[in-house]
Amino acid sequence: MKYRKVGGSGLEVSAVTLGCMSYGDPGRGAHGWTLPEEPSREFIRRALELGITTFDTANIYSLGQSEEILGRAIREYARREEVVLATKVHGVMRPGPNGGGLSRRHIMEQIDASLRRLQTDYVDLYQIHRWDDTVSIEETMEALHDVVKAGKARYIGASSMYAWQFAKAQYTARLNGWATFISMQAQYNLLTREDERELHPFCLDQGVGVLPWSPLARGKLARPWDVGSDRINTDPLGKTLYQQAEAEDQKIAEQVGAIAEARGVSRTQIALAWLLHRPAVTSPIIGATKLQHLDDAVAAVEIALGAEDMRRLEEHYIPHRVEGF
Repeated sequence: MKYRKVGGSGLEVSAVTLGCMSYGDPGRGAHGWTLPEEPSREFIRRALELGITTFDTANIYSLGQSEEILGRAIREYARREEVVLATKVHGVMRPGPNGGGLSRRHIMEQIDASLRRLQTDYVDLYQIHRWDDTVSIEETMEALHDVVKAGKARYIGASSMYAWQFAKAQYTARLNGWATFISMQAQYNLLTREDERELHPFCLDQGVGVLPWSPLARGKLARPWDVGSDRINTDPLGKTLYQQAEAEDQKIAEQVGAIAEARGVSRTQIALAWLLHRPAVTSPIIGATKLQHLDDAVAAVEIALGAEDMRRLEEHYIPHRVEGF
């Protein structure tokens, strides 16, 4: 495993991050493909054995159970100082007023709830899960600053927004002397590259690390094009993605398969290796429901792609409408 600094910050993370959305009671929340606690713990333990030290979750995943599973596993399998824990805030955690969003009320309530579930005094990275049009960015950024100053989060990050929104948040914080975001977690893979136009250049210029979610395009880059999965069939968000330019997207997936076959490695390794060669990317967030997924992710860190490989992987991409916000 290799380790990288997140943008211009001093925080070091493993070159791949284990995303924990797949861990939790499948009957709780919106993710019916999730694994219950006992099998989930095996993935966290194996990730640590492979050198993955960075774990990403969110309060909304299985309505808090993902955080609970991760917290218990880390306490058993690792020392707290050896790992980087990242979680998120924004999703609706209970019905009624103040149950979700990025108000000061909700942020302060949810950081304490997340810490209880994770069984820790602090998270390394506290991220806003989406943009909130109903709350002023001044209120949100000051609340996040206060979370950092209270020692409940070491750093803050953002996720899935337009470049102008991210710039507004960063400069609002800077003008007021508040903590700024060190990371941007956004959908980025060979089939979704729209952030290369504005968001990634801004992140590179401002020293912000990019943490891609859905690095395998919900599995479309990891298997033959016409092969499905339980997650594709049950994921409400996944059903809305990757349907804009299927003919071109299929050509990209076929190139991934051809390069993988020529090298004798998995498609997953090639798709992740491409991400790790992109200048703005710090650490792709991979999901794992089979142990082989972890082995492939770690192996991708060592794969070197040449200019011809990169050209073949990128040549069929056409512009897409931004989605996943």
